[in-house]
Amino acid sequence: IVHVGSGSDGTEDSDSSAEREQTNSSESDGNIPKRTRLTRASLRLSQSSQDTLDVKQDESPPLTPTGNAPSSESELDISSPNASHDESLAKDPALRDSDKDLSHRPKRRRCHETYNFNMKCPTPGCNSLGHLTGKHERHFAVSGCPLYHNLSADECKVKATTREKHEEEAKVQEESNRHATRHQTPTSRQTRYKEQVTEMRKGRNSGLSKEQKEKYMEHRQSHGNTREPLLENITSEYDLELFRKAQARASEDLERLRIQGQITEGSNMIKTILFGRYELDTWYHSPYPEEYARLGRLYVCEFCLKYMKSQTILRRHMAKCVWKHPPGDEVYRKGAISVFEVDGKKNKIYCQNLCLLAKLFLDHKTLYYDVEPFLFYVMTEADNTGCHLVGYFSKEKNSFLNYNVSCILTMPQYMRQGYGKMLIDFSYLLSKVEEKVGSPERPLSDLGLISYRSYWKEVLLRYMYNFQGKEISIKEISQETAVNPVDIVSTLQSLQMLKYWKGKHLVLKRQDLIDEWKSKETKRGSNNKTIDPSSLKWTPPKGT
Repeated sequence: IVHVGSGSDGTEDSDSSAEREQTNSSESDGNIPKRTRLTRASLRLSQSSQDTLDVKQDESPPLTPTGNAPSSESELDISSPNASHDESLAKDPALRDSDKDLSHRPKRRRCHETYNFNMKCPTPGCNSLGHLTGKHERHFAVSGCPLYHNLSADECKVKATTREKHEEEAKVQEESNRHATRHQTPTSRQTRYKEQVTEMRKGRNSGLSKEQKEKYMEHRQSHGNTREPLLENITSEYDLELFRKAQARASEDLERLRIQGQITEGSNMIKTILFGRYELDTWYHSPYPEEYARLGRLYVCEFCLKYMKSQTILRRHMAKCVWKHPPGDEVYRKGAISVFEVDGKKNKIYCQNLCLLAKLFLDHKTLYYDVEPFLFYVMTEADNTGCHLVGYFSKEKNSFLNYNVSCILTMPQYMRQGYGKMLIDFSYLLSKVEEKVGSPERPLSDLGLISYRSYWKEVLLRYMYNFQGKEISIKEISQETAVNPVDIVSTLQSLQMLKYWKGKHLVLKRQDLIDEWKSKETKRGSNNKTIDPSSLKWTPPKGT
C-alpha cells in the first residue's frame, strides 16, 4: 500500500459549434455552382398536424468552389448549448445574430414545410402505428418499426416499461454504492449477478432443432429482407435482451435526430460510402449537401476526400487525382505507418471533408466547417498505391484547458487492430514534447471511452510494474505519463486500486492485474502496434 499525492481539479467540457465556412474560388473549367444557405431555426412536433418548419433561403446565394471542396452545399445552422468555439461567431455579427434578427438581410422569402403525418413506414403491411421504443405512437422508418422486428406495438410498450423499471433499480443501486468504500474483491451482489448471467448463458451454444430451423427458413422465404430474421434460441435470453435494448436505444436516438430536424423522415441519410477498396456502412447522419445525401450512397476519394455522386465520376477523378497522401507535413514515420500534421487554416477544404467523413461514424461530433483553429494529425498506412487513411485526431492550436484531442476516429476497416491506441499514444507523445499534461475533450463517444479507458489502464499498470519505490504520487504519475490526474484517479477507481482508509487515500498495488497485463504484453511480442518516440520529427507550433 502506498500513499497518494494530490491531483488536479476536474474541468467542465464543452461541445463544438458547427458553422459552414464561405469561400470564393473557381475551378479551372470556370463552372461555379451556386450555393443555397438554409437556416433551420427549430422543429417542434406537437399533437396537431399544423406544425411547420421555417426555412429561410437566399434569392442570391453566395458562390462556392467545385474542385476538392464541398461543392453546392446547403448550409445548416447547427448550434450547441455549450459551444467551445464561439470566436468565429463573435467576429462575424451576421453569424452571431442570425438566429436573433434577420431583418438586416436583403430580399428574403419565407416558405413553410408542413410536417407530413401521412407518411408511411416502408415495411410491407405496416400501418406506421407504434414504435420499437414503446414511447411514440407512430414511426416512419424501419429502425422504429415493431412489425419489422417481429413484434407488436403492445409488446414494445410492455418491453419499454420493463426496461424503465430495471433502469430505475440500477440508478437506486448506483446511488447507494456511490459513497461506499471500494473493495478489492467483488461485492456479494456482483457475485450473485455474475452467477446468474453465467447460468443464463449456458445453453446458448446448444444449436437449433430441426423444427426451429425449418421455421426460420420459412420465415426468411416468406418475408425476405422486409423482416428481421427470427432471433429466438440463437443465443441466450440474456444476450438477446441486451441486443433488444441496444436496438431500442439506437431507434430512440434516430427519432430524436428526426425530431430535431438533423435528419429527415428516412430519406436524406447516407447509408453506405465507397472508400478506396472498401464499402462502408455508415452509423450516423452527416450534414453533406442535400443533393448528395439524398442519394443514399456516396463515392469518396480516399486521398483528397472529395465526395462524388457516382462510380463513373469517381473513376474519372481517380485517373486525374495527383494526391497520394494527406497535405501538410509528415511528422512521424516508422515502417508503413506515417502521421501527417495538417493545418486547418492552410488546408481548409481537406479538413472540412475529413470532418464530414468522420461524422458518419461519430455521434457527438458537432464541428464540421470551423476548422481553422485546429490541427489535424492524420495517420496513414502506405503501400505501392499511396498512403491510405487509417484514422486521425484533431487538436486545438491554443487550448486553455490543455485538451490534447478534440476529436478522434479510427476508420471502421482498421478498428480492433490497435490503431486507435496508437493514435491516443501519439497524442500523449505530443503532450510530452510540449511538456504539458493532456486530456481528451468531452463528451467521448462510446467507442472512444472504451479506447481511452483501455489506454489509461495499460499506462498505469506499466508504471506500477516499473515502479520500485514505497510512496507514489499521482502528480508524479501525471508528469511522467502526461495523463491528467483526474483521468488517473478515475482509472484507479475502475480498477479498484484506490481505497480510502483512516482519513487517507491509498493506492492498492494489485499484483494480479499487473501479472495479467504483463502476460498479455509478452504474448503480443513484436507484432504489438506501438508508437516509437525516436521516429517523431516534430516541434510544437509557435503561435497561430
